[in-house]
Amino acid sequence: MFSDFMKALEQKYEQMVEIRRYLHQYPELSFKEYQTAAYIRSFYEKRSIPVQANVGGNGLVAVIEGKKPGKTVALRADFDALPIQDEKDVPYKSTVPGVMHACGHDGHTATLLSLAEVLYDMREHLHGKIVCIHQHAEEYAPGGAKDMIEAGCLEGVDAIFGTHLWATVPTGVIQYRTGPIMAAADRFEITVKGSGGHGAQPHKTKDSIVIASQLVMNLQQIVSRRVNPIDSAVVTVGSFVAENAFNVIADRAKLIGTVRTFNEEVRTQIEDEIERIIKGTCLAADADYEYVYTRGYPAVVNHQEETEFLIDTAKGVEGVIAVEETEPHMGGEDFAYYLQHVKGTFFFTGAKAPEVTNPYPHHHPRFNFDEKAMLIAAKVLGTAAWTYLEKNQPIEESVTTNN
Repeated sequence: MFSDFMKALEQKYEQMVEIRRYLHQYPELSFKEYQTAAYIRSFYEKRSIPVQANVGGNGLVAVIEGKKPGKTVALRADFDALPIQDEKDVPYKSTVPGVMHACGHDGHTATLLSLAEVLYDMREHLHGKIVCIHQHAEEYAPGGAKDMIEAGCLEGVDAIFGTHLWATVPTGVIQYRTGPIMAAADRFEITVKGSGGHGAQPHKTKDSIVIASQLVMNLQQIVSRRVNPIDSAVVTVGSFVAENAFNVIADRAKLIGTVRTFNEEVRTQIEDEIERIIKGTCLAADADYEYVYTRGYPAVVNHQEETEFLIDTAKGVEGVIAVEETEPHMGGEDFAYYLQHVKGTFFFTGAKAPEVTNPYPHHHPRFNFDEKAMLIAAKVLGTAAWTYLEKNQPIEESVTTNN
């Protein structure tokens, strides 16, 4: 029966490609994915698969109920795009100026939709339930996961699995990690309030640009001199704005940046250290400041039992050429919230085609991935869900099946 399941998935490959390319042509930004959500809803309704729309916003939840009793597994895919101009020369290039799927969410959605259809067609052989979570707004904090959870998408769920197509890793490679696999992703904004004036009379001003420049350098000491070298952390200033005429000293300068950590104590330490450094730097220059620290997604922390289970099941999946442990990634993911409520694991599915030597990274204007990876992702996710439910079926049912 399981071989039939695999064959059915393979027969859906062309559909996965078609869905992915359609979504790629019509991307929508976080919290504005109205047409994408309508497309997902229509897909399920046409196949008579129960689906609930507007879950915590633009999210959707489809439930596939097996004919046999058992536990409940959730599978998650995100579907928002990014504010990036698509520069690829492909027939399915984005038709929306300044918006594109530059992270693979179109592929995640195509994978889960096709997998859900196969699971539904084979529901007579399925134990328990499979909850398909189609999440909006992964790319932009506060994200869609928290609102979907608050709306009840995880009610009754015993375990959750999710994957990310990873275009810098060869197709066929599955990467996993027990414990922290992706970092907490925070944002900070600093406004230095000086006193502007004529560029020819700096002694009569409090130069916000000079003060902010000192801040950029001083902030580098946090990771190198304040955080324990055993702990990983990043403090990056990504924006420095102080617009003015060439001969005017700006009275204000604004810095925007990000902090990435895995440890909550380190996360809090850095938040406090940033303000301490701002305060000291501005005090020395007799300037004022505003400081806003916004906590984004927490670290993605995989559970050991579910990760080991995923490793074992992935090794036997056709198309998987390697299952390997990955180093922690400093990128953020709001899949973290699901794992705070339910046991599970998040893994990477390699999506770099063999002929590609130097793939463009995620969030790049020319980002693309090997579409064959979608089929592998579907097989691994489907195998994990199917096997988990069979392994954890009620004792009475298990005895009857074995007899």
